[in-house]
Amino acid sequence: MRLRSLALACAISAALLPADAWAQDLLGVWRAASQHDRKLAVARAEHGASQTLREQADALWRPNVGLSLAAGLGTQETAMRGARFSAPGMGEIDEARFATSVNAGLSTRVGIVAQQPLVNAARDAQQAQLRLGADMGETAWRGAQTELMLRTAERYFALALAEERVRVIERQARAVGSARTEAHDRFQLGASPVTDTHEADAALAGVRAQQSAAELDAGIQRQALADSSGLAQPSAQLPARPLAAADTLPSWLLAAEADNPRLRMLAQAVDVARQKLRERGAAGSATVDLIAQAGHERIAGSGDFGSARNRQLNGMVGVQVNIPLYTGGMRQAQEREAAERLNKAQAELEAAREEVTQQVRAAWQGLEAGSARIVALQQGLVASAARLDATRVGREVGDRTTLDLLNAENDHAQATLALAQARSDQVLTRLRLAALADRLDEDLLMQVNATLAAPAAPTVSAAQGSQAASAAPGAPRQQKADRQ
Repeated sequence: MRLRSLALACAISAALLPADAWAQDLLGVWRAASQHDRKLAVARAEHGASQTLREQADALWRPNVGLSLAAGLGTQETAMRGARFSAPGMGEIDEARFATSVNAGLSTRVGIVAQQPLVNAARDAQQAQLRLGADMGETAWRGAQTELMLRTAERYFALALAEERVRVIERQARAVGSARTEAHDRFQLGASPVTDTHEADAALAGVRAQQSAAELDAGIQRQALADSSGLAQPSAQLPARPLAAADTLPSWLLAAEADNPRLRMLAQAVDVARQKLRERGAAGSATVDLIAQAGHERIAGSGDFGSARNRQLNGMVGVQVNIPLYTGGMRQAQEREAAERLNKAQAELEAAREEVTQQVRAAWQGLEAGSARIVALQQGLVASAARLDATRVGREVGDRTTLDLLNAENDHAQATLALAQARSDQVLTRLRLAALADRLDEDLLMQVNATLAAPAAPTVSAAQGSQAASAAPGAPRQQKADRQ
């Protein structure tokens, strides 16, 4: 009855704990990290900025309209000699002179210019570069999300392994503690030598040191995952079985060649360099623009000949042709530079393609070898458990020493951790292979969740259990049983 009441109190208290006190699955942690991770926030802002490049590309071929206004003090002096002047009723006058001046008068100027590009090869190349820049922004954003998924998975399973190491070493510490107590009791009875007690004491001290290191490592891994995901007390689960079998190596190689984010980014960089070369080459070609402009200039004030006012109006609608003639060799030098930049971008793409191919092969072969490794470690764990049981029996009947038992306990703990490490590595290798082919998404994380072991219930103190039980005295019996 007392055990049932304690279990009921623990279950109710666990139900009242915050959601992140339980072990979260990988998909839930990733979704939390996608809203909290600082690096992804930077990538999100960069992605938003890159998408404005499409609007800039569209604006390149739209008309530009500018208005200029100016006002201030101005001085103007006009002198003309040797002019022919004619007027109705006055005939013609040769050697006419005209002069006017304004000293420190009010000067105003208004101008408006509209320009519509018609033919401009360099502007075409600039537009293509802007659109490629927006595409690269999309690729970089997708790559940042994939990187965070992979980084979250690595931190998640690092925490899961650290927590498993704590649990295994705790069990080992209890077993070694029992062996130590038994060794001391046997020595007191004269049934075993004193060396058994020394060996047991040394083994327990070593396990406790390992336990402290494991708890420290678990705390570090938990904090790293908490910083990335924003969860207060994250906990993780180890995979209990492998993921579904991956495709064949040729299919992964083709997928990586077509969709690898790094290769896609470098291919887009090659296109940008090609358009840059085109822009430099077109810098020496003629451009044609449709021009419309109007201007008004006025100055009024006192001058050498009394008060004066001068005004000038001008306007024009037509076509403007610009033909570069000589740039001092600048255009040719810039064109050669752009050509070398293109060669560099192509070389980087080829080098990355070779590297990605090697990474895909290594990941795929790692999956194949990892499966065999897991099978061998499972068999080794079964054998170590059988050896441990046999050693315990042999120790009881005197056929095995305390040192044999301690070694068997240590070997069983190492076999348990090695299997957990192998299963975790297998899942991470599968995720890395998917990331190389841009196939790492939430659907794959859901598949990983399906392989995770059932979470262990959190530890609950007796005081918390009694408070929870008193807070819900009328809970249905069937509901309590389900929670148990």
